[in-house]
Amino acid sequence: MSLVVTGWMRASALAWLLCALFAVQAQAAEDGITDHDILIGMSAPFKGTSADLGRELYRGAMACFLDVNANGGVHGRMIHVRAYDDGYQPQRTVTNTLQLLQTDHAFLLFGYVGTDAVERTLPILQKLQSTLLFFPLTGAEVQRRPPYDALAFNLRASYRQETAGLVDHLVAVGHKRIAIFYQADAYGRSGWAGIQDALAKHELPIVGEATYARGARYSDAFDRQVTILAAAHPDVIIAIGAHAATAGFIRAARRAGLNVLIANISFNSGSSMLALLKASSTEDGRDYTQALINTAVVPAINHVELRAVREYRALIDRYNPQPPFELAVSGEPTERYSAIGLEGFLDARLLVEILQRLGEHPTRAGLAAAAAGIHGLDLGAGFTTSFTQGRNQASDRIYYNATVGGQFQMIDDWGQFAVHGAK
Repeated sequence: MSLVVTGWMRASALAWLLCALFAVQAQAAEDGITDHDILIGMSAPFKGTSADLGRELYRGAMACFLDVNANGGVHGRMIHVRAYDDGYQPQRTVTNTLQLLQTDHAFLLFGYVGTDAVERTLPILQKLQSTLLFFPLTGAEVQRRPPYDALAFNLRASYRQETAGLVDHLVAVGHKRIAIFYQADAYGRSGWAGIQDALAKHELPIVGEATYARGARYSDAFDRQVTILAAAHPDVIIAIGAHAATAGFIRAARRAGLNVLIANISFNSGSSMLALLKASSTEDGRDYTQALINTAVVPAINHVELRAVREYRALIDRYNPQPPFELAVSGEPTERYSAIGLEGFLDARLLVEILQRLGEHPTRAGLAAAAAGIHGLDLGAGFTTSFTQGRNQASDRIYYNATVGGQFQMIDDWGQFAVHGAK
C-alpha cells in the first residue's frame, strides 16, 4: 500500500510545524527579557516624607546600572529599571507590584522600600509564583523567615541584629534604662520586638515607649511623645522611625530639656536627618545634632580607602542619575552622596553579579540558584557577601556612628557614652 501525500496534507503538516515552533518559542520567551534588554521592576517612595529613601536608593543603583550599560550591559543586554512611586503607602505598593508583574512583565523586583511594602508584596509573589524580590530596604524578619524567606534575597543585616548590637553596646557601658520611640506600623513593631528581645537577654525591660503615625512630617508636633518618654527617666532612647519624624522628635526633645543619648537604626537616613537638624540649629541658635547615634549596614561615604566607596562617588559624579519622579518634598536639604545611595549601589553591584551568573539565556527559574552560588564575593566595601543554604542574607555587617561636630563618625570607643563611670 502506497501513501499519497497530497498538497492539503503538506500544507497541514507545515501549519502544524509552524504552530509547534511558535509554541516552543512562546514557552522559551521569558518575561522582562529580550535579546537586548532586561527589565527590572521597582516600587519605592519618590514623593512624600520618605522620598529621600527611594530617591537615594534609586540614584545609587542607577549609577551602577548606567555604568554597566555603558560598558556593554550584561551579556549584551541593557538593564532598564521601571520604577513607580508608592509614596511609602503599602496599598500603592500592591498596585505597583501587580502592574510590574502582570502588565509590564518585569524579570524581577528590586529595591522595594519599607517593611509594610515588603509585607504586602511577598504574598503576591507567593501566589503568582513568578519571580523574586532582591535587596529590599528593610531589615525586617518577614522576608527572612518561612513562608516567605525563599521569595526574597537580602544584602543588609536585619533590624534584630542592629537593635541587638545597639543594646549590647549600650548596656556594656552602663545604660540600664532604655526607652523606645517608634513608628506605629510593621516597621516600628519589628524594631520594638528586636529591642525587647535584646533587653530581655540582659534581664532589662523597655522603660518607656511612645509611637507616632507613619507619614509624620518634621514640622509636626512631638511634644506628647517627649512628655511620655521624659516621665520614664531613660538613659537612652532608641528611635525606630523615618528621618523626618525622628528629626522632629529630636528637636522637640532637646527643646524640652530631654538631652539623653538618642540612637537610630539604618532605615533612618542619617544624612537627611542631620540636614534637617542643622537647618533648625542655625535658625534657633542651638545645636540639635549632639548625642546622636546611627547604625548603618554600609561603610561611611567618606571612607574613600574602600574601592566601592570610591566607585560609588565617581559614578554618581559621572552620571548624576536623577529620580524618576519630581519630588514632592521641596526645599529639603540634600547631599550628593549618602549611606542609602551607597547601599543602593552595592545592591545593584550584587544584582549584576547574579545576572552575569545566569548566563546568556537568563530565566526566572534560575535566579535563586544563581544567587545561592555567591560565596565570599568582595564588592569592595570592606566585607564579603555570601548566601548560604536556607539563609538569603548576604551580609551581617553593622557599623555604629555618632555625631561629632554635626557629622556622623564611626564609634571607636563606646566608653565615651559610659554612665556613672561604667566601663
